[in-house]
Amino acid sequence: MAVTTRNRYRTATSTGTLVAALLVLIFGSPWYVHWVQSGNRGVFLETLAWPAWTIDGDTSLRDLLGADLKAILVIVFTAMFLNLLAGAELASARGTIAALLTGWAAYMFAPALAAFITTFLLPNASFTAAAVNAAAGAGYGLIVGWIVGLASMAGRRP
Repeated sequence: MAVTTRNRYRTATSTGTLVAALLVLIFGSPWYVHWVQSGNRGVFLETLAWPAWTIDGDTSLRDLLGADLKAILVIVFTAMFLNLLAGAELASARGTIAALLTGWAAYMFAPALAAFITTFLLPNASFTAAAVNAAAGAGYGLIVGWIVGLASMAGRRP
């Protein structure tokens, strides 16, 4: 009986999603956010702390759910957009620059959509507040998304 093994390669979607999860888990952690807020750390390090999740029991349930759900949705939407954009990349342009840009774009869309949706969990939610929060999420993706783009560039395309 022959045993066959399949080569295991990371896809662009799984690699980019893994890096996005690490970015959110490490740099959105309460410890990192506290360190950033304790002094002037620069634009890049302060921006990394944007999808801050919390485990603090002193915050209201609504704020806790909103912050944690936003962090989770950033990861989920990143996987979704990377999967959708990887298919579009195959259709027209293959190459490392296309992979970098699709990963970067996916990580710009994902935080913007996550921030837009989770705004409606907050008190006094409005469409204007959701648009402002979505712009903040897109700004986060613009500054940090190149990291996910580089990671998705390293994975193979489906």
